[in-house]
Amino acid sequence: MWALWWVWAAGALMLAVIEVIVPGYIFLGFAIGAAITGAVLLVGGPLSAWLSGSLAVLLVFFAVLSLVAWWLLRRFVGVRRGQITYFDRDINED
Repeated sequence: MWALWWVWAAGALMLAVIEVIVPGYIFLGFAIGAAITGAVLLVGGPLSAWLSGSLAVLLVFFAVLSLVAWWLLRRFVGVRRGQITYFDRDINED
């Protein structure tokens, strides 16, 4: 069941919907990882055959893709330099 491409596509869609409900670029990295994993399984080829052989290999592939996607999202879309506001005085101290 885990080697079917549509299972990963459905998981990617569910994670993307969760990301819309709970924003923060957390679930989007997992959704991108699942989508790419599903696409690799759909296209076929030697990588797909290698991934379909073992659930552990498939999950490691998904985890690495999700980590890379999360890192890229954090790098290009996430927190920008100077975005954090520091307060040096309390508004109640008058």
